[in-house]
Amino acid sequence: MRASSIAEARPQSLPLALTCGDPSGIGTELTLVAWSQRKALGLPPFYLLSDPVLVAARARALGLHVPLEAVSRSEAVEVFGRALPVVRLDNRLADRPGEPLADNAAGIVEAIDRAVADTLAGEAAAVVTNPIAKKPLYEAGFRFPGHTEYLAHLAAQASGSEVRPVMMIAGPDLRTIPVTIHVPLRDVPELLSTDLIVETARIAAFDLAQRFGIARPRLAIAGLNPHAGENGAMGAEDEAIVRPAVETLQRAGIDARGPLPADTLFHARARQGYDVAICMYHDQALIPAKALAFDEAVNVTLGLPFVRTSPDHGTAFDIAGKGIARPDSLVAALRMAAALARGHGLAAT
Repeated sequence: MRASSIAEARPQSLPLALTCGDPSGIGTELTLVAWSQRKALGLPPFYLLSDPVLVAARARALGLHVPLEAVSRSEAVEVFGRALPVVRLDNRLADRPGEPLADNAAGIVEAIDRAVADTLAGEAAAVVTNPIAKKPLYEAGFRFPGHTEYLAHLAAQASGSEVRPVMMIAGPDLRTIPVTIHVPLRDVPELLSTDLIVETARIAAFDLAQRFGIARPRLAIAGLNPHAGENGAMGAEDEAIVRPAVETLQRAGIDARGPLPADTLFHARARQGYDVAICMYHDQALIPAKALAFDEAVNVTLGLPFVRTSPDHGTAFDIAGKGIARPDSLVAALRMAAALARGHGLAAT
């Protein structure tokens, strides 16, 4: 992909706010491992919003010699060099690796709430979220489809205006955005609209320019059907919905092409021709992104009034507490959050 220009750096003295995620998953151990390798990896300062008792117990269980300090967020940068700063949640968390519990939902949501509040208040540089699982949250009454929608809700509450979030998966060699996200595949054609594609692409173009430092982002718009519909022979949606969206974007001065066949959009030579692929549904975007960089890709939420990144993987309950999870994606998420918060524009290039 075309190299991003790097914006003028701004001094940063604020830490990143890192949420606990689902404590039954791998987020806590990834955080412990990442902090223990902070010097070798050159990680930016961060604090973990969690239950210090759980974090200490998980470190002992994994044989990780990680000193912890329960701190206020204002102490995090000073403490980071000598101990993992943990900002204590009001809600306690049960330490049951591999066993997601609805009883942990209050603490999981509290960590997200406080990370966003800290960032909006200018007390943290950005929000980085460890993975959550939806089912235990739903069982506890959580009414949002996932992280992204809840973050948009919090941002809208704070600003008093509607916030439209866009999920982007950014890896070393590819950025992808799904227009429709966590919906059944059978519902995609009904949910897809020209306006939705245009709105998603506009947000992508704006944030790639403003935060990632790409002066004129190039957008590749995937078709919905095989071979992008072959001029209507394999479905009418590409001509009736996707093509008008591309034409609208072009008239607005956005460098957009499509609809393009998804099966030829992601090979190495094709990727050199665009900065982000706008895909029509979840797996069309996430399969190539994860196939190319499963351990390095980062989930970035565009359209928010703050920077938010997350590892591009789930809670991995099956390996939680076993000490075998790799911290690569969390490390990449921390680095990208810090770079975007500083205005460096560092991302997949």
